[in-house]
Amino acid sequence: MATKIGSFGRLRVFEDFLAPDTALSMSTSPQRLGNVGQVSVNEGSFAHTVDEPGGVISITTDTADNDNCFLYAGPFKPADGGCYMEARFKVADITTCAVYVGFSETLDATTPVCPAEYATATLTVNGSGGMVGALWDSDGTSDYWMAVAGDGGAAATGAPAVSAYAAVNDEWQLARAEIDPNGDGRVYIGANDEGLRLIYTFSAPVTSTDVQHACLGIENRSAAASVIEVDYFYAEGGRDWTN
Repeated sequence: MATKIGSFGRLRVFEDFLAPDTALSMSTSPQRLGNVGQVSVNEGSFAHTVDEPGGVISITTDTADNDNCFLYAGPFKPADGGCYMEARFKVADITTCAVYVGFSETLDATTPVCPAEYATATLTVNGSGGMVGALWDSDGTSDYWMAVAGDGGAAATGAPAVSAYAAVNDEWQLARAEIDPNGDGRVYIGANDEGLRLIYTFSAPVTSTDVQHACLGIENRSAAASVIEVDYFYAEGGRDWTN
């Protein structure tokens, strides 16, 4: 008789923010926000957006430069069948912040930092782990979303790859990141009315056996609060049956 390991080989998380918890506060971090985790630098606030359908959470950072907030799930190991994440969001004033959507091996539970930063025309990969994602950074000279990847503090070949999608205030954006079992990575960007389009495929920018957190984060680039509204957050990966 054939052996069946189990029926649930894929790990999936989806949060649509349809049941807001009004008691949540960034004074507790990290914490659970629906089906995803939340961690931030300093205290901001959450609010449930009531004038738009479909469930939307509004996140306001604290007011100092580099204050931030990240939603996250995982970790996932790409070698276990690949991992994917996707989010839909909009930013009130995208000219004063950085936004990252994708995977990051390094995500500090008390003082998170943006996995990648783009200042003037230089990409910096933060942390010691691997990362693949979409990045907008108002400190950069480019006004467009870009695909980024790297590992061990070094950018991957081809990063950053600039997309055709400008960062626009208060307009829904789509972003998706994928990491294959062999460590290859893909980044998709899209405006709400066009859907997702592949921006770049990276050749094994990360070690596939290293675990990755799916994350969506916003980080201030001035001494003022930033506001991001999130419609949904999705992530999935494979189960490690060997442990």
